[in-house]
Amino acid sequence: MGSLYFENLLYEREDFIVTLTVNRPQVRNALNRKTLSELSRAFFEFRHDSDARVMILTGAGDRAFVAGADIAEMAAMQQEEAEDFARLGQALTANIESIPKAVIAAVNGFALGGGCELAMACDFILASDNAAFGQPEVGLGLIPGFGGTQRLARVVGRAIAKQMIFTGEIVKAQRALEIGLANAVYPQAELLAGARGIAKAIAAKGPKAVGAAKHSLNRGYDLTLEVGMEFEAMLFGSMFKTDDMREGTRAFLEKRAPDFKGR
Repeated sequence: MGSLYFENLLYEREDFIVTLTVNRPQVRNALNRKTLSELSRAFFEFRHDSDARVMILTGAGDRAFVAGADIAEMAAMQQEEAEDFARLGQALTANIESIPKAVIAAVNGFALGGGCELAMACDFILASDNAAFGQPEVGLGLIPGFGGTQRLARVVGRAIAKQMIFTGEIVKAQRALEIGLANAVYPQAELLAGARGIAKAIAAKGPKAVGAAKHSLNRGYDLTLEVGMEFEAMLFGSMFKTDDMREGTRAFLEKRAPDFKGR
């Protein structure tokens, strides 16, 4: 078990699984500069902790995952400050995607604006039955700034993304499941247990292989099929240099559970 101290986050590791909780329930876990900075540090720790294999990202309380960016902070920004703020959020979401470990979003309420963008940067989303997703920035005279116009279209298709963003529509959990934004919906009281069950299944697999599969999926998505297949073959071959590959194949032949070390 391990933990780190943050002002606006709770970071706990039990065995191979990190649970990271955005902890500003008084403002529905809204993202200000301080929280974005702490999230960046938390993901740096997760990336470099050799004993951490999977992260569950969630929000404190039972009302919000992250209800968006901190509007009070944003309202005072000028153009240059706003661009810097957007780039701070974009750097965080790009970092999440690049980490060679699985990151699960356990969305336990509102995931709006920056919260929806944060969830989409994770490898997949599990939602509670009271979860709600949206990019409502146009209602503030803004557009999404942490990657929402780019990732949402890639997840749900351009037409649905346009409708959601242009109207500011809030999509409930079941609809999010239907359009492919969420992988599963759980009763709220069962969400974290469900996420931990999936996290344990991932943590039991070869860490190097999970990381390579994530890299292949993310990078290959924007390549032609031919180039993507070549990229996959290169990563497949690279697994044969790892101790985990030797342990996994040996365990299979010996009819026992593998003991992966992430090497």
